[in-house]
Formats: sequence, C-alpha cells, structure tokens
Amino acid sequence: MRRLSASLLVLAVASTCAAAEPAPPPVARLFFQDHEARALKWADVTEAKDGKLSLGAVADVAGFPKLDAKKQSLVQMRECKGRLLVGVRDDDEGGFASGWVMVATGAKYADHGDHGHWSYKKPPQVIASKLDKEQGNPAHLYLYDDHFYLANDRKDGYTRFDPDEFSVTPSGAAAAGTPRFHPGGGNHITLATVGNKVGYGSWIDGGGPNKGRVDVTPLGDKPAIKYSFALPTGVIHGAAACAGKVFFAPADGICWVSADLDTKKSKDDVKVNHIPLGKADDKPLRTGAFATHANHVLCVTGKGADGRLVVLDASAADPKLVAVPLNGKDGHKPLTPVVVAAKGGKNPLAFVFHDRDAESKIDDLCDVIALDPNGDGKFADAKVLKTIPVGKSAVSGHSGHHDFGTDADGRLAFFTNPGDGTVTALDVKTLTVRATFKVGGKPTALAVVGGSDHDD
Repeated sequence: MRRLSASLLVLAVASTCAAAEPAPPPVARLFFQDHEARALKWADVTEAKDGKLSLGAVADVAGFPKLDAKKQSLVQMRECKGRLLVGVRDDDEGGFASGWVMVATGAKYADHGDHGHWSYKKPPQVIASKLDKEQGNPAHLYLYDDHFYLANDRKDGYTRFDPDEFSVTPSGAAAAGTPRFHPGGGNHITLATVGNKVGYGSWIDGGGPNKGRVDVTPLGDKPAIKYSFALPTGVIHGAAACAGKVFFAPADGICWVSADLDTKKSKDDVKVNHIPLGKADDKPLRTGAFATHANHVLCVTGKGADGRLVVLDASAADPKLVAVPLNGKDGHKPLTPVVVAAKGGKNPLAFVFHDRDAESKIDDLCDVIALDPNGDGKFADAKVLKTIPVGKSAVSGHSGHHDFGTDADGRLAFFTNPGDGTVTALDVKTLTVRATFKVGGKPTALAVVGGSDHDD
C-alpha cells in the first residue's frame, strides 16, 4: 500500500506541475481588417517551446466604430510607435461618413541596450476617431518619418498625425492629439513627404488643367501650396521619397524630381526626369504604389508571365532600372512588393504576391526575391529565390488582396488569404509555412506589431 500511495503521490504532483505550466507568451500581435464584416480584428500569436505557433481568440478591437457594410469600407492602415491609424471610406464621395480611427495597440517594447522585452499586457483600444461628412473620403494612408498622412481626396489635401500626441493614461483614459490639414493633391491623392519638411501631393486627373499636377507644400504651422508642376502624363497613382528624390507613377513609366526641402524653387526650376518601363500592346507600361528600402525604390510592372519587379538605386545621380522577371502566370497580377530584412538591414528580401483575376481558376503565388545576393548593397543582382503557393485572394475592385507583415524581429512573417478566411505564418529564414490560422470572414489589410519577449 505504501508503494502504491507513493506512486499516486508522484502522479498527483506531476499532474499539478503540468497544470501549472504557464502559457507561452505572445510573440506578435496581429491586426487585420475583415472586409466582409467591415471590422478591425486582433489576436495574439504564441509560440510553444517545441516551436508550435498558435493564434489566440480573435476579437473585435474595443470601441471601434460600427460601420455600415453596404456603404462604408476600411481602407489602408499603418502602425507607428504603438499607434495604429485606420482609414474609412464611404460609397457617397464622403457624403455619408468617412474619416479615420486611431488605435492603441497595447503592445509595448522596453529597450535594455543589449536586449529588449515586448509585453502584451493590455488589449488594444480606440484612442480617437472622426467619421463625418467633412473628411474628404480617404483612399490612401501613408507613414513617413514617424508621422501618419491621410489623403483627404475630396478636400484636395491630406491630414498629418503625430502618433506621440495620441496616448493612453495608466488608468486607461485616452488623450487625443491635433491632426493638421495640409492642402495639396486632388481627386485621388497619392503623396510623398520628405524629412518632415515638405509634401508632394498628386492629382489623379488624366486630362484637363490638372493633368499630371503635383502640388508642393511646406509642412509648417500655416501650410499652403508653395508651387505646382506637371508630369508629362497624368493618372498619377503612386508616390514615394527616397535618397533626396521624389518618385511618381503616372500613366507612362516612372518620373522623379529632386526634393525641394526648403521649398525655395518655383515650378520653372523643377526638372522632371522620366524612366520608361517599356510597352505592351503598343501602350506604355506603368506601375502603381512603391516600396522603399535603404537607398532603393521598388515597384512592379506588367502582368501574368510578363510581370517584373523594378528596382532603382535612388542614390545614383541618374537612377537606372533593374528589372527582375517574376514567376506569375496568365491570369495573375503582381502586387506592390514588401521588403523584409534581418536585424541591421542585412539580406533583404522582397515578397511579391500574384493575385489571380476574379474569374481565374489558377492558384495564387508569392515570389520571394533576394535583393542583394552578393552583399554589395547595390541590388543589381536581385533574383527570385523561391516561389511559394499561398491561399486564395478574393479580388473585387480595390479589395480582396493578400497583405503581408513581419514581426519586429524580422523572424516571422504573416499574410492574409481573403478567399480562404485564413492568416498564414511564415518562417522568414527558411521560407517555410509554420502555421495557417482560420479566422473567418475576408481578412485583407494586415498589421503585425511586436516580437518575442526577449531579443538578443
């Protein structure tokens, strides 16, 4: 009996210890837009000792405005300093209710010099929001130099947000900052700002007096358009700043100008440089949105089997185009690249999704491009490293695309699969899928916040 009792005691102690095993800490916090519900969702990702990834309960962000699924939609979102800004658009040119929502992510980082700690003790909460008929029906949202910029299309300008002005007190009370409107651009604005000093706002017009127009506006306390200039073609649908230059994506190729930080020039002083992207069906090729990394600007052009990644060294006096053939197929369209680099900016990779046409039966793909295989920092030898099958997109107009983000460590990447209602976790080092989480709805835009509790 003694031996049996001792055995039972050992089992009881073992069971108690097993039950007391703490849950693994989060390694990232995911935010994603559910296009079906017009809602912002969130969940924490945890990693067990054996490397298994799990997704916690998916929940709505507390306090997020209830949107009308038939009249409103979420557009782009960006994260900076623990703040997530989300744009809202309506189907009535801003006449129903459009605007923005600022969210505190609840994820915090403590830097201890040789290492750091991420904590996820608080759930996300809405700090401030403004949805009304006066917000100009935004479509694009940008992050430049640690400031958010929301394009107010129907107001011919953009609103600048300083994330440091939006906070949450220890008691949980929200303190909202003061967004500042700047005139510049019109109708469907794309925007680049440089050094927190000057903004370049574009007009979408393909003809008429605003064809190819770009407005140059100082980012001061009393902003006003200083001057405007025109690109050779209109329908501008992309802008970016890099290495002292500003790049635009009009109907024909890429244009760039030297940044005028002090706005001392006039329109007659601006030299517009043009980089052709070739032709297809006797029409000039174009691109859309840009990505930047270090001194390089990246974009895509073409479609299907003719899709290419375009890389420009913006630090060069006369940037030359490097075109990398992609592995898309007929019925595919490549999306704007997302760049990921290891700590210190080493071994950068570009991820380019190929969404299928809505009527196509082919599978979606993602090309992974090694941007600097020889490590010389030039990207001239960029090449496709691997092509990964991914879940389904659900493209309808501007919605239903895959989106992609990485944790703060550059260790894990996550992407949405709108057509499957899933989010996939990818190991950035091995380029293998670690897990796919069923979240339901149509997950589209994605933001990944935070990293492991410890880093080296």
